[in-house]
Amino acid sequence: MDEPERPRALAFESTEDRGSSPEGAPTIGDIMAARLDRRALCQGLGRGLAAAVVLGEPLASTTRADTSAADGAASAFRFAELAGGARETHHVAPGYDADVLIRWGDMVLDGAPQFDSAHQTAEAQSRQFGYNNDFIGYLPIDGRSDHGLLVVNHEYTNEELMFPGLGRQDGRAGFAATTAEHVAIEMAAHGGTVIEVRREAGKWRVIDGSRYARRITAETAMRLSGPAAGHRRMCTSADPAGLTVQGMINNCAGATTPWGTWLTCEENFNGYFWGKDARARHPDADDLARYGIPGEWFAWGRFHDRFDIAKEPNEPSRFGWVVEIDPFDPNSVPVKRTALGRFKHEGAGNVVNRDGRFVVYQGDDERFEHVYRFISDDKVDLADRGANRDLLDHGTLSVARFLPDGRGEWLALVHGRGPLTAANGFADQGDVVIRARQAADLLGATRMDRPEDVEVSPVTGKVYVMLTRNERRKAEETDAANPRGPNPFGHIIEIVPDDGDHAAAGFRWEILVRCGDPAIGAVGATFNPSTSARGWFSSPDNCVFDALGRLWVATDGNVQGAVDGLFALDTDGNARGRSRHFFSAPIGAEVCGPCFTPDLETLFLAVQHPGQTEAESLWQGISTYDNPTTRWPDFVAGRPPRPAVVAITRMNGGRIGA
Repeated sequence: MDEPERPRALAFESTEDRGSSPEGAPTIGDIMAARLDRRALCQGLGRGLAAAVVLGEPLASTTRADTSAADGAASAFRFAELAGGARETHHVAPGYDADVLIRWGDMVLDGAPQFDSAHQTAEAQSRQFGYNNDFIGYLPIDGRSDHGLLVVNHEYTNEELMFPGLGRQDGRAGFAATTAEHVAIEMAAHGGTVIEVRREAGKWRVIDGSRYARRITAETAMRLSGPAAGHRRMCTSADPAGLTVQGMINNCAGATTPWGTWLTCEENFNGYFWGKDARARHPDADDLARYGIPGEWFAWGRFHDRFDIAKEPNEPSRFGWVVEIDPFDPNSVPVKRTALGRFKHEGAGNVVNRDGRFVVYQGDDERFEHVYRFISDDKVDLADRGANRDLLDHGTLSVARFLPDGRGEWLALVHGRGPLTAANGFADQGDVVIRARQAADLLGATRMDRPEDVEVSPVTGKVYVMLTRNERRKAEETDAANPRGPNPFGHIIEIVPDDGDHAAAGFRWEILVRCGDPAIGAVGATFNPSTSARGWFSSPDNCVFDALGRLWVATDGNVQGAVDGLFALDTDGNARGRSRHFFSAPIGAEVCGPCFTPDLETLFLAVQHPGQTEAESLWQGISTYDNPTTRWPDFVAGRPPRPAVVAITRMNGGRIGA
């Protein structure tokens, strides 16, 4: 019997586990197996832990011990840990407040009407806070930690939770009840938001009428720049020059730059396109298949020709990019920086290298996809903000290969180098960046377990890759040293650039932690033994380093009864690999976009898709607008759950987690 079709919201979640990477190339599982076989026992795992990993024995008290005073002294974090468990509302560690700052439908632009979930319009939504907030960036005004701009991504929409009476809309055949106005509201709820915020008397508020306030949607005019601008694959009937595009979609994670701009990253863009019947006749049918296009998860192609590949065959090439936006100029035109490559971007963790060049690390968030790096040709000019305007248009995009001996190398995606030639379908650098996945395949890049955020420690310069999970890895791909096939738990890899140079061709790598419940030996989790029974996590997704160089990890799809939330993870010293639970999301939600103010006294979090039906309960019914699993954060009868941004502060003041 076939499995019932999932609602589109969950299709978005599951597509990252589906994968389109060709089989045959070595996966990160193969590399981990060889790597751990040689070195695991001498990397501080400990005799008992090594036995559990190899033999599947229970870890019992060695990994589930309560935190002792000595353990606490070794940790970089100081807070009382939160107990786990999914609930109707959010929870934060004792001694902290978690206040809702802004919610879906709240006013952003002057003239926005009061939110009325039962009578929505696209005009109202285009002036209100969008749906499913993901990445958050804080940009100080005049260097202040109590006054600045927040930039927020809006990734996708849950129609069954947004619209009264609509319910689940599954696949193209299930869109009969979806109207043009529903689609217009969805398009207006995508994109991003800029708001001005200020902390007064210890509490944060949004500044109404701010000159910086802005909504960016799936209809906002944008410019294409870099190698793919004007490329033949970018030309459409509406834009025969291939230089402009309407909107950005499925903006997941992102980053801010040292010159004060916002990098917002398009992820699962394939789901918006129609035309499965036409794909076989498409001139680039193989390319479409490699990116999973068309997905037909939304009804947009029914009402907008540009989202139907039979009518606009090149439109999909105009999505899947990193978009740079200047939040300090609400009249600026967003720019899709094509030199950074086209794939399902999670984030854009970055650092100014010691030679002054700008380095961006990126994950392609799908099963068996790759980790990328971009290095600008020119140096960052911190004294002249405008001098960096086109910095991201010129540079070298590379992809990572992880070697069994703990070494790694960056493989340049440059036209004419190696197999990236016209004979293999790459006529120019535009082809290389538009077809970045295929280019990476040809170079033999390592196929990873869903790479999401990739961030750089501001203290050590080490790079951390969040690998969420890979439930499709086959059991026969595993061995005694790597008993994680399938891998529903994820892991985190630490990269050390050679000689501390982020432009170096090589690096060293280690596994920081393998995730999951360490009490179950077969899971093979490798958290520090002092991690408590409530401190472990799985499915690492977004992450952030605070100014002290401490790593905070947000989860998406925590399993084995654990709730999604935010966890503090030590990366150095005797506490290395120790995790503590700091914040838990309401039922059905994930935590996204952790972001600190420079003084570390505020932590902003995005709570996305509260009330979304969880996979394990899907077949018993679905959470809807009319009958949700939670009404967070308002808890008003008849009002649906609302994605929101939360501001966390200490009750008595001071730094978060210190």
